[in-house]
Amino acid sequence: MKKQHNLLCIAPMMEWTDRHCRMLHRTLSARALLYTEMLTTGAILHGDRARLLAYDPAEHPVALQLGGSEPADLAAAARIGEAEGYDEINLNVGCPSDRVQSGRFGACLMREPELVAECMAAIGGAVKVPATVKCRIGVDDQDPEESLFALVDLCAKAGVTTFVVHARKAWLQGLSPKENRDIPPLDYPLVYRLKRERPDLTIVINGGVGSLDEAEAHLAQVDGVMLGRAAYHTPDLLGDVDARIFGEARRMTAVAAVEAYKPYIARELAAGTHLAAMTRHMLGLFHGVPGARAWRRILTVEGVKAGAGLEVIDRALAAISGLQEQRLARGLEAGEAA
Repeated sequence: MKKQHNLLCIAPMMEWTDRHCRMLHRTLSARALLYTEMLTTGAILHGDRARLLAYDPAEHPVALQLGGSEPADLAAAARIGEAEGYDEINLNVGCPSDRVQSGRFGACLMREPELVAECMAAIGGAVKVPATVKCRIGVDDQDPEESLFALVDLCAKAGVTTFVVHARKAWLQGLSPKENRDIPPLDYPLVYRLKRERPDLTIVINGGVGSLDEAEAHLAQVDGVMLGRAAYHTPDLLGDVDARIFGEARRMTAVAAVEAYKPYIARELAAGTHLAAMTRHMLGLFHGVPGARAWRRILTVEGVKAGAGLEVIDRALAAISGLQEQRLARGLEAGEAA
């Protein structure tokens, strides 16, 4: 049986899935599992912990993703994350950026599966919430059939039961992180095979999933799907997640999501957060809808002004509804003329 909370996840995305973004996504889906941006053990142990780990209780279920390769530090950071109330602790073994490599974490750890297993044993021994891994199928010249299965098997022996697999290799030399999201070919069949041959493990597939139609197709083969850029750039698709993926009656329109998000925005504005920190995650909400350009323009231009508040969002919504009304009126006029 598939674990319900793993059916649909929103990927951890640096500089995108902050607490404001996660709250917007939560208004659209009550069931999707949310992930923080990757946080390094050093930041959690020595940085502004209150700011870095802050989240709204409404975000649950929400997972904390860690970056690091020192078992003791990961265990300490995991304990802090669990104490803060996170529902899962996830280790990043997939990010290909130079900065991450220089810190000896992320995708370069695919070359050190024994170390990853040691890290996961430390995390699992430190917390009672699930300890999970997000990995690639391999890096550089590795044979994915060997690298992926080796990592999974060693981590499984260390007690890990859930793996999120980005179905691409990462090229650590010669490709930028942006290019690493598109150029290495996806190998979904290898991830499907991993599930077939390791049926007792929970396997969540990630990489290039652009729609709920695609997500549903993957769910015939694996236990869960993680959406990344599609969820961020066209977040309105999340409004159908609870109905289509989790089988619930709840559907959320983009307009309803904005209205549901506004009380959170009001609280954050009162606490001193700038409007643009929240509206930047909303720009794609009306993708493909008449008035979407006006929506983006108003939020982008007016949202950054000093003192900008909820009235900016109301004006942007009015631009959407106004253009739709104009189109409807033109349609009626055309019908009468015919």
